[in-house]
Amino acid sequence: MEQNYSMPLIGDQAPAFQAVTTQGIINFPEDYKGKWVILFSHPADFTPVCTTEFMTFASMAEEFKALNTELIGLSVDSLYAHIAWLRKIKELEWKGMKDIEVKFPLIEDIKMDVANKFGMIQSQSTTQAVRAVFVIDPKGIVRTILYYPASMGRNFDEIKRIIIALQKADKEGVATPADWRPGQDTIVPPPGSCGTAKQRMDSQDDDNYCLDWFLCFKKEKKQ
Repeated sequence: MEQNYSMPLIGDQAPAFQAVTTQGIINFPEDYKGKWVILFSHPADFTPVCTTEFMTFASMAEEFKALNTELIGLSVDSLYAHIAWLRKIKELEWKGMKDIEVKFPLIEDIKMDVANKFGMIQSQSTTQAVRAVFVIDPKGIVRTILYYPASMGRNFDEIKRIIIALQKADKEGVATPADWRPGQDTIVPPPGSCGTAKQRMDSQDDDNYCLDWFLCFKKEKKQ
């Protein structure tokens, strides 16, 4: 009997799985406790857009590790196809990136078990995963979901910005405004009562300022 899956949503517990990868067997989330995880899928090995994405992810792997973030890739190709493709990637040079070794795990998902659990198989194809990104926090909760069409490569600066913004929000209880970048001011959550709103407007200081009662900012301290 065919098993039906529904795509996890933001705020849901990410589905658990065990998988064979280019770095051995992984168990999620057990192997990633206390870590942020970027789980991303791609349509197929030896495809041009995916090749540029894997080169970029691999070149940024240490940047993500510095943010307590691990990378996990997935496609429905075999382990042997994965290995051959990653070996070929190491021979390529693009945008100053060369001799790139992909050290993060790439899941073999021929039966599409993991892809189906995460809603990565969509109507454009029944045999390929879409270009999806799931950002999962250290508690195993889905915090961000991104989907890209097959023709468009992902924006890796944005993926890194998402990790930094989520970590800051969790640590400081703030929100980040449009186009926020590290080092910029953040947003204080809106007040829950009229009294709090008035108090907020009356108590602006060197650390906080308001454009109106519902839109107040926390100044980022200069390092």
